[in-house]
Parts: sequence; structure tokens; C-alpha cells
Amino acid sequence: MTHPLVTQLRFARRELLRGLEGVSAEEAQHRFLPMNCISWMVGHLADQEHRYWLGLAQAKNIAPGLNDLVGYGKPASTPPWDEMLETWGRITEAADEYLDTLTAGDLDGHYAWKDTQWDENVGGLLMRNIFHYWYHIGEIQAVRQRLGHTDLPAFIGDLTGVAY
Repeated sequence: MTHPLVTQLRFARRELLRGLEGVSAEEAQHRFLPMNCISWMVGHLADQEHRYWLGLAQAKNIAPGLNDLVGYGKPASTPPWDEMLETWGRITEAADEYLDTLTAGDLDGHYAWKDTQWDENVGGLLMRNIFHYWYHIGEIQAVRQRLGHTDLPAFIGDLTGVAY
């Protein structure tokens, strides 16, 4: 059975996609300083999932160079929209294979990186990932408002079937 926090992460991902409906490639790469552009935000969220669920959890790297392009603290960029959406989809699909295996006991565990135990436990990283989505969903809606979009989705969407 899928852990409820994994279900919540998937809900946040669906809300992200719902909040991206109607965004063009040109709009996704438009930057209102000092904010990053939408394509960067999507790539940035993919980078976090890649780091946690593929890199730390499984020592896999399916998106070389992504962190250099959209990682925390890296120089601002306006990556191609289609590339970031495709990369996000590929990473979340690969992450789901791992996330589906997590048990409540696993969430108390810690990953190791270069023979050093990661400070936050797996459950904390999962919550951090969920909260990170909500942060950028709000930021994306602010960018869309600046772009002149109207009738933006109301958050939170349909919670039917989402673990409480």
C-alpha cells in the first residue's frame, strides 16, 4: 500500500500540473526579476526529486547537468520549457518506482551520501519535497498573474482519494 505522504506528494504534483495549464513556452521562460521563470521552477522541483529519490536513495543519475542548470544557489537560467517538462516527467516516473516501495518504517531511516548520514530522515525529506511543491505552485501563480493570466485555478483542488 502506498504511504499517505507519497499520496500527498502525488497530489502536490497534480496541483502543479493543474497550475501550469495554459502556459506557453514563451511565457514559461519569461523572467520577472528577481523571481525565476516557470520553466526554471519546474526543473528545480525535478532536481529536488532527482536528488532525493534517485541520487540519495538509489545512487542513480538520470538527469546529468540538471542541478547545474536549476539547482539551489546556482546562477539564474531560463531553461527550455519542453525540456523541463519532459525531464520532470521522466524523473517523477522513476522516483515513483522507488516511492511505491516505502513503508512507515523506512521513513524513520536516513540516507547516506559519501559515507556520511544525511541529517533529515526519509520522512522529513518527503515532507520537505511536498512543501517545496506548494511554495513553487504559489510562486508560479504569481508569475502567471504578472503575465496577465486570468481565471487561474483555485487551490486546493479535488481532495477525493487523498490520504489525510
